[in-house]
Amino acid sequence: MKNYILLFLLMVGWMNMSYAQDQQQMIEVTGTVTEENKEPLIGVNIVVKNVPSLGVMTDVNGHFKIKVPAYSYLVFSYIGFDKQEILVKDNKALSVMMKETSSTVLDQVTVTGTGIQKKVTITGAVTTVDVSQLKTSTSSITNALAGNVPGIMARQTSGQPGDNISEFWIRGISTFGAGSSALVLVDGFERSMDELNVEDIETFSVLKDASATAIYGSRGANGVVLITTKRGKEGKTRINAKAEMTYNTRTKTPEFVDGPTYARMMNEALMTRNQSAAYSDSDIELIENGLDPDLFPNVDWMGMILKDGAPTYRANIDLTGGGTVARYFISASYVDEGGMYESDRTMKDYKTNANYHRWNYRMNVDIDLTKTTLLKVGVAGSLDKQNLPGSQYGEIWKSLMGYNPIASPPQYSDGRWGAQGSGGKRNPWVLITQQGYQEKWKNKIQTTVNLEQDLKFITNGLKFYGRFGFDTNTDNSDNHYRWPESWLAERQRTTEGKLQFTRIETEQLMLSTTGASGTRYENLEAELHYNRTFGNHQVGAVMKYSQDKKVDNKNYYELAGYERIVSGIQYRHQGLAGRFTYGWKYRYFVDFNFGYNGSENFATDHQFGFFPAYSAAWNIAEEPIVKKNLKWINMFKLRYSYGKVGNDKLMNGNTQIRFPYVERFATYDADGYYYGDIKTSLYYYPGLSYSRISSPYITWEVATKHDIGLDFSLFNDKLSGTVDYFHEQRDGIYLNRKFLPQSVGLNHIPAPYANVGAVLSRGFDGNIAFHEKFGNLALTLRANMTYSKNEIKEYDEQFSHYSYNMNAGFRVNQARGLIAEGLFKDYDEIRNSPRQDFGEVAPGDIKYKDVNGDGVVNNNDVVPIGATTKPNMIYGFGFSAAWKGLDFNVLFQGAGKSSFFINGFTVYPFQENSWGNILNDVPGNYWSLGENENPHATYPRLSYGGNSNNYRASTYWLRDGSYLRLKNLDIGYTIPKRLVNRIRLDNVRIYLMGTNLLTFSNFKLWDPELGSSNGQEYPLAKSYTIGLTINL
Repeated sequence: MKNYILLFLLMVGWMNMSYAQDQQQMIEVTGTVTEENKEPLIGVNIVVKNVPSLGVMTDVNGHFKIKVPAYSYLVFSYIGFDKQEILVKDNKALSVMMKETSSTVLDQVTVTGTGIQKKVTITGAVTTVDVSQLKTSTSSITNALAGNVPGIMARQTSGQPGDNISEFWIRGISTFGAGSSALVLVDGFERSMDELNVEDIETFSVLKDASATAIYGSRGANGVVLITTKRGKEGKTRINAKAEMTYNTRTKTPEFVDGPTYARMMNEALMTRNQSAAYSDSDIELIENGLDPDLFPNVDWMGMILKDGAPTYRANIDLTGGGTVARYFISASYVDEGGMYESDRTMKDYKTNANYHRWNYRMNVDIDLTKTTLLKVGVAGSLDKQNLPGSQYGEIWKSLMGYNPIASPPQYSDGRWGAQGSGGKRNPWVLITQQGYQEKWKNKIQTTVNLEQDLKFITNGLKFYGRFGFDTNTDNSDNHYRWPESWLAERQRTTEGKLQFTRIETEQLMLSTTGASGTRYENLEAELHYNRTFGNHQVGAVMKYSQDKKVDNKNYYELAGYERIVSGIQYRHQGLAGRFTYGWKYRYFVDFNFGYNGSENFATDHQFGFFPAYSAAWNIAEEPIVKKNLKWINMFKLRYSYGKVGNDKLMNGNTQIRFPYVERFATYDADGYYYGDIKTSLYYYPGLSYSRISSPYITWEVATKHDIGLDFSLFNDKLSGTVDYFHEQRDGIYLNRKFLPQSVGLNHIPAPYANVGAVLSRGFDGNIAFHEKFGNLALTLRANMTYSKNEIKEYDEQFSHYSYNMNAGFRVNQARGLIAEGLFKDYDEIRNSPRQDFGEVAPGDIKYKDVNGDGVVNNNDVVPIGATTKPNMIYGFGFSAAWKGLDFNVLFQGAGKSSFFINGFTVYPFQENSWGNILNDVPGNYWSLGENENPHATYPRLSYGGNSNNYRASTYWLRDGSYLRLKNLDIGYTIPKRLVNRIRLDNVRIYLMGTNLLTFSNFKLWDPELGSSNGQEYPLAKSYTIGLTINL
């Protein structure tokens, strides 16, 4: 025991002696940090190397004071300047001059599928996105892609909180049988961008051609978006905070006529059909004056249901820091999007407005286990809550667009609710405020583990990378719905002056339903990298193995039979990929890539596919004659790539098809038999037959891609840009064989599938930027464009003598209709024109072209017209400026080569009798006998109860969906450091931002970006934002 006590006393004494010795060796160091022009630098981070907790920052005069152990290194770091390390011996006063970081185009790097690569060495089509330009006032970063990222075509089709995301494609749509969505990888694994916090993003790259995407095999057939999140940096803990408040209004909402106008137009429409007018002059006067709102209402439903605007709140905070052994990045954020629906303020128990809340969190930790082993661990997630009215989205907007102003009041004077029918024909106020509410919850947890091992003990340049990802997504819904008893008043009163009602619906008390579903993803990747330089030769190679599986846990009660069984089977992929690169003097580069992939969707002999890609580049700027005589050329690189990529995601509309090589069976009465010779239903048994014929020869849809590109940087990197021409042929597109001859014997059995389609896509994309500094003024001009056009080469269809009736030779999903030649002036013109087989025709009706010249206008005269609903061209241009503490940024974004039909009960007045509003655009612009007999009027004559001749797809109803809008305007001011440093802050910026402020388009009825044919969509937002960022 004495020995232990003695040992303890010796240890305590040694520690005290060591502590005293350390205290004696601690010295106080003071100094000043300046720029090269001798101006002091404020907020420079100064830490003791390997002791990140021991550090200070320079004050408003660039001065600092710190106590450090003798013979330790002080590390000086500041954004935009090269890091410096200074050894402290016995010097107690330091004068440090920091140099601005001077990187050229040769130093710029890009994140690709095989890691970080110098931009000058890239031979494929890769776009690096400046994350600071991805600005949006909504919860989804996808709404910032259009006009900012060359190669990406995007559009937003709804403004409803929680659903206000943009669908997007890389270089357009080039197939109609398999999935067309791009692969999105966040930290190496397939994840959604919709719930990603933009403040967490470090890099954003888009891989567009076969050479760049080959490493991802079949998953990258439609292009790849690579996103890496921020990681910890060595140094003192730094805190960044951001808060925003946004007020959202509407870009464009359909506007309708008022009650008196509606009544007069209804009278005219009835009289053209030789029917009596529905409203007398005295009735219309009652509507105008509002003297009898029960029988003669005049309701502005849009004004009643939609608020002028709604707020959005966003907040974010993150911390980063660490030492040479371990580094961390931690963030948390919150977004709250308010909805524009009005609510019944008497209801206290629940909310019926549409709103959306999301909480995000992320923690990335890097640990150097040894000098050659790095472990990266990441945990991230999001929790979403969406609140909606109890009615379905489609019902609400059907009612808003269809419930005319004189049909009924929201609520009669005796308290009864008005309605014209059930479902979407209840009045809009009831649908939004009186039918309960819906809650939808989404919980995502994403876990990532990376191991990087330097294998230089085997050979220099050899590294191993291992990744494992485990994600769980859980969706829950809690729906409470009801509806009140509803009535419609007759347009007459009793002798006592009381209303007479017809009951439309009985009351439904509150019902509650719940739902739950989820997915689980597991991903495993292993890569071996080799990169080595031998003199002027750069050699690189990558070998990658990957496997993934997904379990889709859908609601058990939503599925039955075969679908229930299949849903329990994991989705699985397996692949081997590789890459070899060679470069000489940063002048010549060649790459070979391949993917060898397996898919569960194909039978045994067709499961695996080999897809090679080749690319080469020539940097002309590195040629001696150019370097000597054209020194203003920093980079001028020509690229070419060729490759094949397979796609195994088989689609039938929006439904993914699995295991098409497996036949399915069902019982059909038509295939049944009678037991014995007694033909009575008591002894009839249905027969077992195919419900799906197996397709054992189904295989990969193969895209053959060519890309020719130019990357340039001129005048000391002031002018830079990229231009690419792409050519892609898709063969073996998955199609249902709908036109097999009857002799095959399928009868009622659904036709099998086969790889029979082909599509050719061509186009170009590119961007250009100019940077210049005039004293304290820094200016940047930028522009980008993406154009893509496809053509169907092969399609499963029956022969037609008229080539325009075929799909082959035209675009995917191209609009088809009749060619309109104006309106008939009189009956003489009708008699002297080809017969139109669409019903009775009168003056003021649409006249169509007899395309095939057979004297009859019918469905054989329907031709491809216009473009497609989805735009074929997306572009953007803008500029940024910074002067001292002020900064300014503006972005214009546009879309072109897009068209869509307008139709439905709102566009076609009185198509469904009295159901349907009338757009403000109609009065004064429709053909009217004796009033407006213009054969080129915007709308044909009014027809009560529909008009089969007028109300059909034609160029008359085709509208140009092109637009140009002021997408983003951002003005900010950074408070001088000498002021904010006094309150121990490093940086403070205040800014104002506007989104979708102006829209220029020939289409005026609703927002053209929606691409909607009837306007029945939640409007997009025009937003005004004020924000604050703080760094300390």
